[in-house]
Amino acid sequence: MRSLFSVLFVALSFTAAVGASDAPADAHAADRAQIQRVVDGFKAAIIAKDGKAVRGMFLPGGSWLMAMDKAGLAKVRAKHPEAKQLVPGSYEEFAGFVGSAPKPIEEVFSNVRIQTDGIVGTVYFDYRFEVEGKATNHGAETWQLVHTDEGWKISAMLYSAIMDDNG
Repeated sequence: MRSLFSVLFVALSFTAAVGASDAPADAHAADRAQIQRVVDGFKAAIIAKDGKAVRGMFLPGGSWLMAMDKAGLAKVRAKHPEAKQLVPGSYEEFAGFVGSAPKPIEEVFSNVRIQTDGIVGTVYFDYRFEVEGKATNHGAETWQLVHTDEGWKISAMLYSAIMDDNG
C-alpha cells in the first residue's frame, strides 16, 4: 500500500510540475491582449488626430526621450547648430502635435513584442512615422506601461529617430 501512495505522490507531483510549467506562458495572455489594445488605440488616435485620446493613454509625469541617429543629427545641426542628440519631450507635446497636425499622419508599427507580469509591461517595436503617406523618420520604440485602476497606461517612452529623405 505504501508503494501505491508513493507512486501516486510521484505521479501527482509530476503532473503538477508539468502543469505549473505551462501556466506562466498563458498566465498573462489577457494582460498582453489589453496592452495590444493600447497599441492599437495609439495608432488609431494618431490617424484620427485625436490628441485627447493620446493624452489619456499616458500616466501623468512619465518620461519621453528621443535619441537621434548621428547622420540625422548632422543634417539638423547644419540648420540648427544647438540641436542635441538626446531630446526629452512629453506626451503632452506629442498629443498637441497629433491634435493639430494639418496633414494626414500615421505611425506604422512592425515586429511588436509585448511582455508583462500583469503589473508592469513593455512594448518594443520598429516604427515608421509618415506624413501624407511619406516616411519622415523611423527607428525602434519602446514603452513601459503600468496597470492602473483605469487600465494600462504608458509611463515611459523611448525611441530612436533615423531621419528619412522625405522628412
